[in-house]
Amino acid sequence: MIPVLAAPAHWVHIDLLSDLHLGPGTPATLARLARHLAETPAQAVLLLGDIFEVWVGDDARHEGFEAEVTQVLQDAGRRRELFFMAGNRDFLLGADMQAATGLKPLRDPTRLDAFGQRWLLAHGDAQCLDDTAYQDFRRQVRSDGWQAQFLAQPLTARQALARQMREGSRAAQASQLMSTDLDADACRAMLREAGAATMIHGHTHRPAEHDLGEGLRRVVLSDWDFDAEPPRGDVIRLSAEGLQRLPL
Repeated sequence: MIPVLAAPAHWVHIDLLSDLHLGPGTPATLARLARHLAETPAQAVLLLGDIFEVWVGDDARHEGFEAEVTQVLQDAGRRRELFFMAGNRDFLLGADMQAATGLKPLRDPTRLDAFGQRWLLAHGDAQCLDDTAYQDFRRQVRSDGWQAQFLAQPLTARQALARQMREGSRAAQASQLMSTDLDADACRAMLREAGAATMIHGHTHRPAEHDLGEGLRRVVLSDWDFDAEPPRGDVIRLSAEGLQRLPL
């Protein structure tokens, strides 16, 4: 059963964003996130996965760029509600980090009931069914046994593995993202189960709107990279007026 997040009446704007892929080499992207969280009129910000390039465990949050991000989220959490849905890069973000920052967990997928409409929210990777190798990998790393074994390693060992992943993954990641997309039948089935007409997700880094037929649609968030030239990133804002894409 798909869980439901019901927006309280005082929420006038809701911001959705994903795929920032924050890491030590993305200071401008982190600064842009901090600015948006400080300036947005939204009462709630929903982070739909891959906020980090890689997250090796909540014990990493005390130093380095992880400590900087933790501070940014703590500051924002004092002004507005923050929600987090795990992506394929930061699924190890756990209860300690959530408690430290005020992040409220969102299951993938979740139905958002707001402004008289129903919106289906997902990260998007679980619906890339044609990529069978990735789906096998996803099932492995999302298992309790794999995660317990990984988190039992010393932090320094996990950080070294993360550096290797960052150095070797960008070209492979770009190729993989361009060669796969969400399965339309799976998306339609999820929307019918949720009783929603619009699915909003990230993951593919290809911002667009797709007509799924039967009055159903799929809206894709952009990734963020303000350390690149030209910089890129967007936010989808929901309100009583509907859905608005805001380039940053």
